[in-house]
Amino acid sequence: MSELRRAIVKIVAATLLFAVVAFILKDALFAVILAPKSPDFVTYRWLYAASGLVGEVGSTDFSVQLINTGLAEQFIIHMKAALCAGLICASPYALYQLFRFVSPALYADERRYAVRVVGCGYAMFLLGVLVSYFLIFPLTFRFLGTYQVSADVENMITLRSYISTLMVMSLAMGLVFEIPVLAWLFSKLGFISADFMRRYRRHAIVVILIVAAVITPTADIFTLSIVALPMWLLYELSVWLIK
Repeated sequence: MSELRRAIVKIVAATLLFAVVAFILKDALFAVILAPKSPDFVTYRWLYAASGLVGEVGSTDFSVQLINTGLAEQFIIHMKAALCAGLICASPYALYQLFRFVSPALYADERRYAVRVVGCGYAMFLLGVLVSYFLIFPLTFRFLGTYQVSADVENMITLRSYISTLMVMSLAMGLVFEIPVLAWLFSKLGFISADFMRRYRRHAIVVILIVAAVITPTADIFTLSIVALPMWLLYELSVWLIK
């Protein structure tokens, strides 16, 4: 237990250190967090370049104002954002410390499988977060932030709503990108097979389209396809890995 306690203390210390640095670098931190709300964001520039294929997203003159409604809310959000940044930056070190604690109890082949599963799972989670940040969240924010039931109702999005939506969608896409790793693990345990996944491919595509429509409720087929395509590729990758 002393070794585990020592590892946990090191992880907490590294997380707090990175969080303090992120807190100090406030301008850089929120430049990254708030970038998707700007019409100059890289995703919008790419969509504008492909404006012949895009429906309503092709307009460049959108503007969404963020507001704050609580006295201490901006300071609290600043601390939460810095802590999340600290967790992300310290996560590789945390995995290393946990693996160092667990590895002596594993056989050589178990250690090899553990490195593969944890390493691939971590990489896929980060990839899902990046896909959410650069693709899913900007499209969702662009649509919902400018949607109006009437011209008499003006949108004023709170900073808390923006941050919470960004975090939830990033976490959701990170978990979605764990599909290949989980499929490989379940196949090793004998729960599923490549033939099973091929047999239910049509059902999976329907589910993927439904999930894509929920994650990004935009009105055009191009945006829905852009969201569903990575999920379908993950499913096909899972079939290939199991095979």
